[in-house]
Amino acid sequence: MSKINIKPTEAELEILQILWQHGESTVRNVNELLNEKRNANLKEIGYTTTLKLMQLMHEKGLANRNEESRTHIYSAKVKEGEMQKALLEKFVDKTFRGSAMKMVMQALGNHETSKEELDEIKALISKIENKK
Repeated sequence: MSKINIKPTEAELEILQILWQHGESTVRNVNELLNEKRNANLKEIGYTTTLKLMQLMHEKGLANRNEESRTHIYSAKVKEGEMQKALLEKFVDKTFRGSAMKMVMQALGNHETSKEELDEIKALISKIENKK
């Protein structure tokens, strides 16, 4: 797996999430899905804005573009899990000085955790311990 050096903007990440969830999509389709997600207080995103963002994402290496038909079809070039891992590593490094423990303690201390979530956390810890 190659290291992801590209940090997407919030708008690019929003588009990536649509591409990950829906797969290959036209600009029009992505634009419609972006606007469906917005609440009534937010201004609608124009088609040309979405087009420009997706063109930039293609240039940056975040998206693939199939130009075989008149309508270009875009897909995510990076896998969702790889991007999540890269963004999380940067976040932990910058926010918690590289300490995953500090991040988890902060999250658990500021969030009401259900019994089911705690059971999943315990199972994950057990799985990690058994690997070592």
